[in-house]
Amino acid sequence: MSTQEYIESGILELYVYGKLSEAEMEEVFKMAEQHIEIKEEIIAIERAVLFLSSSVSPRLSGKNYEDIKKQIFGEAEAPKVVEIKPKSNWSNYLGWAAALVFLVGGYYYHMQKQEEATNQIVTVENEKSELQKNIVDLELTNSENQELIAIIRDTKNIVVPLLGQDVAPKSYAKIYWNQDTKKVYVDGLGLPNPPEGMVYQVWSLKLNPLTPESIGLIENFGTSKKRFFEMNASYDSEAFGITLEPAGGSPTPTLEQLFTLGKV
Repeated sequence: MSTQEYIESGILELYVYGKLSEAEMEEVFKMAEQHIEIKEEIIAIERAVLFLSSSVSPRLSGKNYEDIKKQIFGEAEAPKVVEIKPKSNWSNYLGWAAALVFLVGGYYYHMQKQEEATNQIVTVENEKSELQKNIVDLELTNSENQELIAIIRDTKNIVVPLLGQDVAPKSYAKIYWNQDTKKVYVDGLGLPNPPEGMVYQVWSLKLNPLTPESIGLIENFGTSKKRFFEMNASYDSEAFGITLEPAGGSPTPTLEQLFTLGKV
């Protein structure tokens, strides 16, 4: 058998891992002494084993290392690294080293898979919670939409369009007024967001003489998606108007800030 055939036969790997008989170990040792190529190949295989152990094994604390060492070697101290000799001591060392590599690598792989499984469970739970929240939000939105549709379709509601005035000619709003229930619903979709520190105030008006009565403030205008607000009007109205007032409202409307106005 040529030197190359001897190297490719796989016997050198078995030699490094300590899987040959003592006679076979002696034969490989002699071949390595006689052929530099075989000796270099053995050294390369040994380096590959050490690289495998360092790349597969995670960084362990001293305590974890001692625990793993005890599981492999028992309470007695692990065999120490000795000089390569064609004796069984070297084969035993390599056998323990290979076992340590696969034990630590397997432990690390198991812990990594366990962590991945835990992360997947957390992700699924979060997605489930988010889905439940979305379902609740959808149900609430659907309920609100049904209420709005009922208000718009109620034939007992008087619809009063409010048109933009000089201060904001492009503004508009709409009033749904139910004289039986004394409820006023304000559709403020056509109003711009009020400046900070200001609120919209809704007024019920008597025209002759002009007598304004406040029926409420729209204090949550900026946070309402539908811009639809419910108020009470316990008296007859001939017109409705919306003005922009300082936070907290005003006792009388600021006519210079009259945004919308409409007659019943």
